[in-house]
Amino acid sequence: MLSLARRPLSAAVPVGNLLGIHLFQCPDAVGIVAKLSECIATRGGNIHSVDVFVPDDKPVFYARSEFTYNPRLWPRDELGADFLHLSNHFKAQKSTVRVPDLDPKYKISVLASKQDHCLFDLLHRWQEGRLPVDINCVISNHDRPTDNHVRRFLQRHGIPYHYLPTTPGNKREQEILELIEGTDFVVLARYMQVMSESFLKAYGKDIINIHHGLLPSFKGGSPSRQAFNAGVKLIGATSHFVTPELDAGPIIEQMVERVSHRDTLQSFVVKSENLEKQCLAEAIKSYCELRVLPYELMKTVVF
Repeated sequence: MLSLARRPLSAAVPVGNLLGIHLFQCPDAVGIVAKLSECIATRGGNIHSVDVFVPDDKPVFYARSEFTYNPRLWPRDELGADFLHLSNHFKAQKSTVRVPDLDPKYKISVLASKQDHCLFDLLHRWQEGRLPVDINCVISNHDRPTDNHVRRFLQRHGIPYHYLPTTPGNKREQEILELIEGTDFVVLARYMQVMSESFLKAYGKDIINIHHGLLPSFKGGSPSRQAFNAGVKLIGATSHFVTPELDAGPIIEQMVERVSHRDTLQSFVVKSENLEKQCLAEAIKSYCELRVLPYELMKTVVF
């Protein structure tokens, strides 16, 4: 793997220039990096970082590049056309270019059940401009009173809240599909329902989920209490793409934290919820910054 130090977005961008990001996946070949550099350099751009991965056992090339350029010399439509030409030249499976300061924010919908911690954290990060997303709506199978802190927040910011109670025989998937139409991706912020294969196919875009991921894994009701009673020393959280199989999709982000005999059940739960919030937010941020690519059947490359 060729890797330069990961920098925050928009680091050291000259005045008047813009930051561009390019994510690339194609069959491996000689000269891909050279052609990528040429594409940017001939337009007066400058590569700030490049991350390349080629598996030992498969001829597949993965890359993520950050570059700066002058938008007067390289208009956005021409920039897109140049990278499309590069994509066609190398028969790319995926080639995405994004200019965060010019391109629209990602439009998302958020689904949640009873627990508020991941949902409210996501809303606060959105309010503070820490995530490049616009929230289309919040959908829940748990009814929150109008004076609930989440409902008040949504009302202040004009974000619709849809209460769709579910039953084992009716998960309201058709109604959900109508509400999330036109979104770029969907976030499950502790939505305690398994999405059917037909739903996933009908939506056709990525859905990001957060799983409590206690280590070792405890299934069923009250996983935190189960793990606490078992005296585990590590707890964790896993953010992953949704597949028809419960909590088994390709992993985007994982976080762990130590716990000990000194923890009470309350402190144990607080630590677990904090991990879930951070892990979900980091996964969304990585996805929006074009850091995530599918790798094999159940893996991801995360630059």
